[in-house]
Amino acid sequence: MSQTIAFIGLGNMGGGMAANLLKNGFAVRAFDLSEDALAKAEAAGAVRCASAADAVAQADAVVSMLPAGKHVESVYTGEIFDAAKPGALFLDCSTIDVATARRVEEAAQAKGFEMVDAPVSGGIGAAAGGTLTFMVGGSDAAFGRAKPILSAMGKAVIHAGGAGNGQAAKICNNMLLGATMVATCESFAMAKKLGLDPQTFYDISSVSSGQSWSMTSYCPVPGVGPQSPSDNGYQGGFAVGLMLKDLKLATEAAASVGASVPMGNTAEALYQLLANRGETARDFSVMIEMLEGK
Repeated sequence: MSQTIAFIGLGNMGGGMAANLLKNGFAVRAFDLSEDALAKAEAAGAVRCASAADAVAQADAVVSMLPAGKHVESVYTGEIFDAAKPGALFLDCSTIDVATARRVEEAAQAKGFEMVDAPVSGGIGAAAGGTLTFMVGGSDAAFGRAKPILSAMGKAVIHAGGAGNGQAAKICNNMLLGATMVATCESFAMAKKLGLDPQTFYDISSVSSGQSWSMTSYCPVPGVGPQSPSDNGYQGGFAVGLMLKDLKLATEAAASVGASVPMGNTAEALYQLLANRGETARDFSVMIEMLEGK
């Protein structure tokens, strides 16, 4: 008999993730505040629910994909803990602050539930295609139960350690991504001013010591490297607003533990400038336009 999953939060990422659970034989009970999101989930085969508590009541496991830590803590402590049946497993795939993730997981354990934090790497396309990477924090037992569910939505499921470590891995990774994208953009901008053809610089740097994912897989220069959002006017991909959110989470976490992150702080400041220019919706590689003075 297939497991029943309650899915809370059916936005751009959650909708595709829930659809992949359905494709892989799970029953899904769905809840979102958006009528459009619920309608899409229902069309894909999910059972529409009137509230988070309604969705959770008959579920073997709960997957949540919510905007911020305050939403995660509110829905779990306010509805899910009281409505869930004994033995239900909780999987929060939101990207939130480490402290809140650990606090909610501790509260779940105090209520007798197992829970993991399992933020993702990969955008809307990966959510729809079932090729996300999950970074998972939680006990060995909880990870063992969560892995088959997460594997139905992703290509890689990696145990990062105890509670909150999934979130820690996610924000460290995305801080690195933000900093390397800034460095890639400024290097292309400088190369152009020095008279280097962008394609020629790519051909050299992509096989040299300056190579990075931002260079070879997600080049910010239109028409150079593999297909990326830069080839589509910087539409789609990973929005500036989301990168800024993750950088803020990273620098706040760094401050809380006394970690020195000068590159992370600089990347946050630059993405804040980009957001202030009204660019929150375009892909984060649009940073190159600001650095080129466009």
